[in-house]
Amino acid sequence: MRENRFMGNQVVETELIAVLVAVTDGDPRVLTIDDGYALPSGLLEPGHRSLQAGLRAWVERQTRHPIGYVEQLYTFADQQRDARGISISYLALSREAPAEYPGASWRSWYQYFPWEDFREESGLLPGILKNLTGWAAGQPERLRRIAGLFGAGAKIWNEELVLQRYELLWEAGLVPEATRHALVAATPAPGKEMLHDHRRILATAIARLRAKIKYRPVVFELLAQEFTLLELQQTMEALAGQTLHKPNFRRFIEAQELVEETGRTTQGLAGRPAKLFRFKSAVLEERSFTGSKLPLVR
Repeated sequence: MRENRFMGNQVVETELIAVLVAVTDGDPRVLTIDDGYALPSGLLEPGHRSLQAGLRAWVERQTRHPIGYVEQLYTFADQQRDARGISISYLALSREAPAEYPGASWRSWYQYFPWEDFREESGLLPGILKNLTGWAAGQPERLRRIAGLFGAGAKIWNEELVLQRYELLWEAGLVPEATRHALVAATPAPGKEMLHDHRRILATAIARLRAKIKYRPVVFELLAQEFTLLELQQTMEALAGQTLHKPNFRRFIEAQELVEETGRTTQGLAGRPAKLFRFKSAVLEERSFTGSKLPLVR
């Protein structure tokens, strides 16, 4: 939603943008408009009682999907914005429902950031590193940034640096959005482009969620009321983009005292019954726990 403000003779645009996330069958999904090229957004109208109320109204108007949990994500106001204005972005968590409005659709966020999914070997990273190294042209500072962000050499991949990796690819001209600023590369990195700086905003949301799942049980917003531990693990893996050690994950969940058995079971793998769990009421009330790191497979 854009609101025009005048600063001297300059018009500054303010835009509110929603990143609505769900996890379906182990796939992190984002609700988009314009056939996947944009995130829901629109004009702030005088009748909206607050920014959040306006955001909810626009998302429902553009996608027919109600918003549950929502928090402010980030404010962008720099020269990478095509409109040279300000955008205030919000992160919302939901469960996927059919997108019934024309142009609205749920898309895997790895469609936009395929290099961020380490659950299976994709083979994308060597090509990206080759192009980045060519762009670096032997400059030590650029090479250090590449190694630190993409886990090259002895460096370790940090799953939370999603935005920084995208911005480095933008700077190197390796994403289509950079060509709007005359930064053109012969071989762009894979991934679907988005309008304006919406992919940059999506990168910020992914990074925020990857950080939050380590210290707040926000995943309960993405799960059914009752779930198996396998479903919980797959949801965490989908968000992190990495595989979790199953035994360590079970111990991690038990140590945090996040969930409790319901006394019911469901049909599991190979026809074996799987116990159903739910988040403890205290967890739902406090929405916080101690901050232990997830047991990622490196």
